[in-house]
Amino acid sequence: MIEARHLRVLRTVAATGSFSAAARELGCTQPAVSQQMKALESSAGTPLIVRTGREMRLTQAGEVLVRHATGILAGLTAAEEEIAAIAGLRAGRVRLVSFPSGSSTLVPTALAALRAAHPGTRVSLVEAEPPSSAQMLRDGDCDVALAFRYGGSAAEWDDLIVRPLLVDRLVGLVPEDHRLAEAGTVAIGDLAAEPWIAGCPRCRKQLVDACEEAGFTPRIDFATDDYPAVIGLVAAGLGVAVLPELAMESVRSEGVRALTVEPSVQREIVALTLPDLAQVPTVAATLDQLVLAAAR
Repeated sequence: MIEARHLRVLRTVAATGSFSAAARELGCTQPAVSQQMKALESSAGTPLIVRTGREMRLTQAGEVLVRHATGILAGLTAAEEEIAAIAGLRAGRVRLVSFPSGSSTLVPTALAALRAAHPGTRVSLVEAEPPSSAQMLRDGDCDVALAFRYGGSAAEWDDLIVRPLLVDRLVGLVPEDHRLAEAGTVAIGDLAAEPWIAGCPRCRKQLVDACEEAGFTPRIDFATDDYPAVIGLVAAGLGVAVLPELAMESVRSEGVRALTVEPSVQREIVALTLPDLAQVPTVAATLDQLVLAAAR
C-alpha cells in the first residue's frame, strides 16, 4: 500500500533534485529520505528513481506517481481540513426527525441555540411519529429522533442511545360551556358518556387503554393528528379530548377548558440516536441543546 508520507517525500525529492536537498526541505536526515524512498519503491513494485553518480532522475513510473501525488495529497489535505471543521463544529450536518408538538416547542429553541453557538452546522427537519421516527433512525434516514413513549414500552429502544428530556402529562379538554368546565380536575370515568376526539395513533391507543382501565370504552367520533383541529372540534361542542401539555403550548385554545385528568396519564419525551452517532460532535451538540430546551 502506498502511504501519503512516502508520496510527500517522492514529490519533494523530484522538486529538489536530490535526497540531501529533500532532507533539508523536509527537516529530516538523508538516510531517512532514502529509507522512505526504498519503502515506496517496494510498495510500487518497481524502481521510481535512477541514480547515476551524483545525478538522479525519475523513471517513467516515478514520473507517473509524482504526477498523481499532487492531486492525491491535495485531496487528503482538503479532507483533513473538512474533517477538522466538522470535529470542531465549524461545519457538519444533522438530520432531525420530530413529532409535531416537539417540532413546534422544543425544536425551535434547541436549533436556534445550536445555530448561535455553531453557525456552520446545518440542520434539516422532517416530521414523523414514533415508532416510525425510531425506525428512520435505524434505517439511516436521520441522525436524531425526537420521540415519546408511555409506560411499559422501554424495550423498544434498547438498541439506541436515549436522552430523557421531560415528562409530558395529558390534559383533558372540554368545551368552555361544558358541565365540568369549572371542575379543574376530573376523573376520566366522569367523561364515559361523552363523544371523544382522538389524536395520533399512539396517543389514541393510550386513551383507549386509560378509559378501559376506568371501566368503559370511549366512543370515538372523530380522529385527527392535527391539534388545532382537535381544539376546534372540542370548542364546537362535538366531543371531549385529551392532549399532551406540550401540544397545548403551541395551539390557540379559545373555546375550551383544560382539566387535570385523574388518574394521571403521562408520556416521556426523549431524544434518540445511534451509539456511533452519539460520538459525532454535531449530533452530540444537538442532543445537548434539546436537553437544555426541555429544561426551560
